[in-house]
Amino acid sequence: MCWADLLVLLPAAPYWLAAFPFAALFHHLCASGRLSLTARYIFLLTGGCLFAGTAMGSYAVLLLIPAAGSMLILLSVSPACAHTWVFALQMSWQILCHLGLSSQELDPQDARPAIALSAIMLLTQKATSLALDIHEGVMRLQLGQGLLQCALPLCSYLLFFPALLGGPLCSFSRFWAQAESSGVLPCPLRAAGQRCLCALALQGLRMGLAGGLAGRQGCAGLGCLSCVWARALLLRLAYYWHWVLDEALLEVAGFRPEAGQGDLSVRDLWTLETTHRLAVFTRTWNKSTSCWLRRLVFQHCPAQPLLATFAFSAWWHGLRPGQVFGFLCWAVMVEADYRIHPFLSTWATSQGVKLLYRGTTWVFTQLIVAYILVAMHQVASHFSMLCLLWTSCNSILPLFYGFVLLLLLAKKLKQN
Repeated sequence: MCWADLLVLLPAAPYWLAAFPFAALFHHLCASGRLSLTARYIFLLTGGCLFAGTAMGSYAVLLLIPAAGSMLILLSVSPACAHTWVFALQMSWQILCHLGLSSQELDPQDARPAIALSAIMLLTQKATSLALDIHEGVMRLQLGQGLLQCALPLCSYLLFFPALLGGPLCSFSRFWAQAESSGVLPCPLRAAGQRCLCALALQGLRMGLAGGLAGRQGCAGLGCLSCVWARALLLRLAYYWHWVLDEALLEVAGFRPEAGQGDLSVRDLWTLETTHRLAVFTRTWNKSTSCWLRRLVFQHCPAQPLLATFAFSAWWHGLRPGQVFGFLCWAVMVEADYRIHPFLSTWATSQGVKLLYRGTTWVFTQLIVAYILVAMHQVASHFSMLCLLWTSCNSILPLFYGFVLLLLLAKKLKQN
């Protein structure tokens, strides 16, 4: 990987940054009263289609087909069956796209397939979330208003341009409410500007760390603990940068996430980098997706919901070898975290022992997170590199956590 060019992790960044002026224009037109509610939906939908065509080229068809299919299902199927049909369509289409594109010899410099896959994954989130709302009676479609009046808000929600390539998941009811009231509140340029400054700081950290890694001598590669940790830190900084600017774009367009529902706040950033609990890191990481997975899988799974949630996440991400390994490892590590920390905390009675306990487990959490992220991103498609990571010294700590988990489970069984 070229450390000086981390835009490979964010292939849509140039197109996405170009959306800022259009988001500000949309808010200005709404605030000046020049756009009716129908015109707002058309603006958002047209912007999304143009955005998709510009960023993805011919691959935009892969996004538009499931969006149209999900909308038709929602309009034609009973609320009791809507979620099942939408879920089946979206996940079947998404895995076909993953498998189809990965089986072709594509130009590694062509970012359009990666952008299309990312947009399809986000579309799956929105479509299944909307279908669940309808299935659970949280919202009802007003089919008596006419097909166009009902279809336009749905299609606009699935493809509106500020959230086409990123951003925290927004429910349809909140999207509808904000589309109606967009322009009533002043454009939050101050909040968006603060997020942009935060993104610049994160970009500076990334560039500094990338430059340090590029000139590093000695220990390197997947067998080096510090190198794997630094690679994972670069990945985390790339995600933070993306999430901060995602929310800034939504705020400029007037679709600010609810308090605590965004993917990254200053408090979340502090928690992610300072927590000594892997379970806390997992709940805070990509918060809106975590909430979506909890609602979609965890709350409806009668047996082993934690394992089922991580297994589904691997499916949603494309089922590449490194992703399957990484998510299943993550599930085992979180289960171990839930059981190890209550056991260890009973021994940490004095202040000195508590500091030692928190410091040691923070280092362990950092190394396990690094191991998982590198498996899912750096070696995801290369089985040989995954084997190299598995046989390196980086696997010692995850194996130790797994062994301790087995001991604690055996102890619990014996007590029962």
